[in-house]
Amino acid sequence: MTRWLDPDEQRTWRAFLAASRALMETLDRELQRDAGMPHAYYEILVRLSEAPGRELRMTDLALATGSSRSRLSHAVARLEAAGWVRRRDCPTDRRGQFAVLTDEGFAALAAAAPGHVEGVRRHLFDALSPAQVDQLRRLSESLVDHLGVDRPLS
Repeated sequence: MTRWLDPDEQRTWRAFLAASRALMETLDRELQRDAGMPHAYYEILVRLSEAPGRELRMTDLALATGSSRSRLSHAVARLEAAGWVRRRDCPTDRRGQFAVLTDEGFAALAAAAPGHVEGVRRHLFDALSPAQVDQLRRLSESLVDHLGVDRPLS
């Protein structure tokens, strides 16, 4: 038997969808305008910048960013063309590759980060009270735990 959403649940669901979609579209549009990159590329650069040696196996990077391997491969090819990432073969697995953040990619990330962080602050945190921020974190962590998200969050 289908457990239909009651009116309050439906309103909550639709508000959640609209808010999350609008936030991500706004941040993506701002990154495109200000830094010439979509949010997905920004996340790849961030993940690489935080990794030891500024490199990750492609499979680990796909998992960390929630991308399919083919989507990640396409994105890394674009980042390679920009000179921001390079690939290197895995010495222990002939089929494996690493994505490596270049100095140019780190500089592009460093240039994009202040505007992006300001956008996150302006569009998310400034709209919420400290108590709401805490609630949002706890709710988000509960959903991540419930859904079994296995990619690193930090």
